[in-house]
Amino acid sequence: MSASQFGSRFSVTSFGESHGVALGVVIDGCPAGVSFDPALLQKEMDRRRPGQQGQVVSGRQEEDKAEVLSGVFEGKTLGTPIAIMVRNKDARSQDYNSIKTQARAGHADDMWKNKYGHSDHRGGGRSSGRETVSRVMAGSVAKMLMKEVCARTQVIGYASQIGPMTLTAEERKQIIKVDVDSFQARFPSKRDQEVTELLKKAQESGESYGGVAEILIQQPPAFLGQPVFHKLKSDLAQAFLSVGATNGFELGLGFESAEVKGTEFHQGNQEAYGGIRGGISTGEDILLRVSFKPTSSILDVAKKGRHDPCIVTRAIPVLEAMTWLVLADHYLWAKTDRV
Repeated sequence: MSASQFGSRFSVTSFGESHGVALGVVIDGCPAGVSFDPALLQKEMDRRRPGQQGQVVSGRQEEDKAEVLSGVFEGKTLGTPIAIMVRNKDARSQDYNSIKTQARAGHADDMWKNKYGHSDHRGGGRSSGRETVSRVMAGSVAKMLMKEVCARTQVIGYASQIGPMTLTAEERKQIIKVDVDSFQARFPSKRDQEVTELLKKAQESGESYGGVAEILIQQPPAFLGQPVFHKLKSDLAQAFLSVGATNGFELGLGFESAEVKGTEFHQGNQEAYGGIRGGISTGEDILLRVSFKPTSSILDVAKKGRHDPCIVTRAIPVLEAMTWLVLADHYLWAKTDRV
């Protein structure tokens, strides 16, 4: 099984299974001399893991304490491969005995087994959402790099829709003024509690919901992106759609632009372009959206196991991490574009 790598210049390799000994990542291409911030790394890991106060998520309790194995010395990166891992401590593999012979509806159990002939059925193996811990570890290091070379850049993720609940236009305008993580469902609205109650009922009844997450990149570096096969938008789309349960991606005005006349679209409203033109960042804010299907574990499967009734809440730190990875990769790429 190949394709566990992501990135061209800032390259990461994800490894491990949901119920294996550990999961981790090897980062290759991070320059030497970047200040390594263990507190930042652990904060991002804590944001991703289940068990956050008030959140309606999987009951699996993992400490996710990151262990840095190589590539860092005296508080700075060495320029050599950086290896980081977390150990699995709360796996309940017996809960998945039945799916060894009977695949769960909507999951990848049968697809992986039929494609490769042999797969780890415990918790979904590498098709589990737990694989994203590797992405968050790598994204944290990418964030450390970008904070040194472009301190003004910010990446803000939030849920703009969970099931039938959608942020209003006014609420979306206030995003930069609020602490998204202070809202239990990362749905920055006074209706956040309503969303939480909706998800609690879903968890109890074996129902699930999909939703939409938005990522706002404030003040990104200009001129990131290769104009043919590695447009910044195409790499961001690949990054987001590689996350489990995603099924749609938009940049700027997105699908709404299909209904707008060209004389209206190209009237100087830069927000319509989403901060990217010709596949290259303009330096203006970039707005991205990704949709998620309802969680596949429903009815009896959901009631018997430990599952999230909606993926969006916990996926936001993962999408932020993938954003930092793309930014770091293209920043290093841009450094070699001119002699």
